[in-house]
Amino acid sequence: MTTTVLDATVRLLRDTGMTTVFGNPGSTELRMFRDWPDDFTYVLGLQESSAVAMAAGHALGTGGAAFVSLHSAGGVGHALGAVFNAYRDRVPLVIVAGQQARSLLQLRPFLGAEEPDSFPRPYVKFARQPERAADVPAVLAEAHRVAMTHPRGPVFVSVPEDDWDQEAEPVPPRSVHSEFTASPDALAALAARLDGCERPALVIGQGVDDEAALPEAVALAERIRAGVWISPLSGRSGFPESHPLFQGFLPPVARQLAARLQPYDVVVALGTPVFTYHVPDDSPPLAPGTELFHLDCDPAQAAWLPTGTSLVTTLRPALAQLTALVGPSDREPPPQREQPAPASREGALTPELVLDELHRRLPRDRVLVEEAPSHRNALHARVPVDLSGGFLTAGSGALGWGLPLAVGRALADRRRVVCVLGDGSALYSVQALWTAARHRAPVTFVILDNGGYGAVSALGRRIGITPVPGTVIGGIDFAGLAASFGCAAQYADRADDLPKA
Repeated sequence: MTTTVLDATVRLLRDTGMTTVFGNPGSTELRMFRDWPDDFTYVLGLQESSAVAMAAGHALGTGGAAFVSLHSAGGVGHALGAVFNAYRDRVPLVIVAGQQARSLLQLRPFLGAEEPDSFPRPYVKFARQPERAADVPAVLAEAHRVAMTHPRGPVFVSVPEDDWDQEAEPVPPRSVHSEFTASPDALAALAARLDGCERPALVIGQGVDDEAALPEAVALAERIRAGVWISPLSGRSGFPESHPLFQGFLPPVARQLAARLQPYDVVVALGTPVFTYHVPDDSPPLAPGTELFHLDCDPAQAAWLPTGTSLVTTLRPALAQLTALVGPSDREPPPQREQPAPASREGALTPELVLDELHRRLPRDRVLVEEAPSHRNALHARVPVDLSGGFLTAGSGALGWGLPLAVGRALADRRRVVCVLGDGSALYSVQALWTAARHRAPVTFVILDNGGYGAVSALGRRIGITPVPGTVIGGIDFAGLAASFGCAAQYADRADDLPKA
């Protein structure tokens, strides 16, 4: 019996666990859906960036790559903001874009993508349009392996629409074990430095969560009694925020960040770009007398690091070895960070009161997704995250990620997800509410409506630009909008209304 490209691809998707497909279908993808398998689920996103973000949430929930189907050049263009987020946040996605038929490509056809493998670069790890139809399954298999190899991330394959019916050989399943460890000498030197220092600190990046290395990070911190910080604008957590060694979140401003880390003589950064800044500042990354070590699986991060010593390594094996090498410490642990006072229940409703109320009602085993830049500091202070995989946000800053990310995360394992959004962020991808309702995703959205892009206005005020044009929204009935997509919704603008809502 003849095996087609489609047959071989369906088999590959089963073998790799990618039987949930996220997309927004178009004419150049139709042949891919012939005889759609009963054991596959198609999750429709009403816009391509939402489909990519939902796939990302699903990948983060399952720990494997997610499959995304996009529609030619236009669909890829719509999706690129979400692809950028997935790349920066190390989310493994296999993205397949439909292409016009090979026989038409020389004629610059309607919906044809020119240079398709260049279009999504540099925000994919791998991009190909196979030279022959028969190569499609093997290229998809290679793309999947690249997506799942540390540092993980999105990959892209363009498939001409007449390829699916051509003959191809099945691709046998393969395994790639991608954990690797820094040299024993490098780890021993770092251990000796930690044994001899007076005040160590750890800076936790999203790589800790991505590599499921939270237990190892906690064990090292407790053994050396280090102060622990989350790196600036991290897309995930990576350390229990109720732990007595946890000190808080580093700001994305060089001068302020250096001041936070000035009390420490050795700082070990784990799985993070060092350091992510948001505003220009001529200050050095660290104060004199603070020595930096950087552990990360990405050699590119190590290459551009402006200071310190890098160890290129995956984190779990390196942290386990490092913890075994250092001696237990009797140094005084850092003071516990101060907790905010409860928000007042008098007067107008405040974001702090909303977040306090939310914290009281959150189930322990839940995932918190955030895209409310105006209120991020308040959320971090008032809603601690203690579980591995328990917090997700748009670490790269491209808005419209959080709402569909929460939908995909909820569909991954039906674990309760709570998504806190600003009104401006929600409007980028509000159509994902339809998908949430259609699939009965266990997700609750809390929209903090301040009538505009408050974070942009605040930044403008800090640098002397006021008013900032285009930052006022207002007049949108979010509860009515959610209801129109099939979601139950309530509105509250007074403290007394909040508990019921």
